[in-house]
Amino acid sequence: MLKKSTLLLAVVSGLSLSLHAEPTHKILFFTKSSGFEHDVISWKKGKPSLAEKVFQDLGSKHSWEFEFSKDGSKFSPEYLAAFDAVIFYTTGDLTSTGTDGQPAMTPAGKQALFDFVKGGKGFIGLHSAADTFHTANESQKGPDRYANHGKDADSYVHFLGGEFIIHGDQQKAANKVIDTAFPGIADLGESFTYNEEWYSLKDFAADIHVLTVIDAPAMKGNPYDRPPYPTTWARAEGKGRVFYTAMGHRDDIWSNPAYQNLLVGAIRWTTGDVKAEIPPNLKEAAPGAMTNPKFPEPKK
Repeated sequence: MLKKSTLLLAVVSGLSLSLHAEPTHKILFFTKSSGFEHDVISWKKGKPSLAEKVFQDLGSKHSWEFEFSKDGSKFSPEYLAAFDAVIFYTTGDLTSTGTDGQPAMTPAGKQALFDFVKGGKGFIGLHSAADTFHTANESQKGPDRYANHGKDADSYVHFLGGEFIIHGDQQKAANKVIDTAFPGIADLGESFTYNEEWYSLKDFAADIHVLTVIDAPAMKGNPYDRPPYPTTWARAEGKGRVFYTAMGHRDDIWSNPAYQNLLVGAIRWTTGDVKAEIPPNLKEAAPGAMTNPKFPEPKK
């Protein structure tokens, strides 16, 4: 027969395990591809994508519950109210069915996302989240793609804090860490060099807090013929929090513990579990960031 103390310990331990199993946050990982669909978020033979497997593992370690979806039609205030943060790995105009054939988001659904974050929730954009809702659906092959649109940029670009122009060949590139105190970024050190599909970005919001800056002048290809520019940042959106990193194309990036720690830090910050000072610092961190690569004129 169990002693009272042993029985009490068993009950308390059971209660503790039960409480630990209860998710602390529910997070939506949204991966609709109205444009190009990346392999790391592709559903193959009905199996979870590589990125989803990583989030499942992180969720089990941190008591986070993830919902994985490509269905844009679900976006509404009522649907989003169930989540503490939304993560985008998306492409194209999400209000069109596009490449993957998944249901499109309505304009009201797009606004619901903005209102969700402004009200105090979190948003994380990964890699191709910057290749989403392009201003006036600008053509990748046209000169408008290489221009800053400023106040005329799409509302999503203002929300995210920047927009994708184009990328060159995958290559190793050095990034300087601007704020080593931001949650999850310490393992990157003061600088890091990864082989990645590096995005050339534009139309940076003046209020972003730059976290990493890429050494574009040392890179090969016209997309990087420009001064250093941000590749990771954070910003406030009303009462809410927005985080973006351009990293996340390659499988080995997703399996990199430092990248996974960056994701954990981003989730903890966007859900409000940890605090961070994010004063605007674009001019100090990357003073030439608004200088874009020149549009490559077609060969005659």
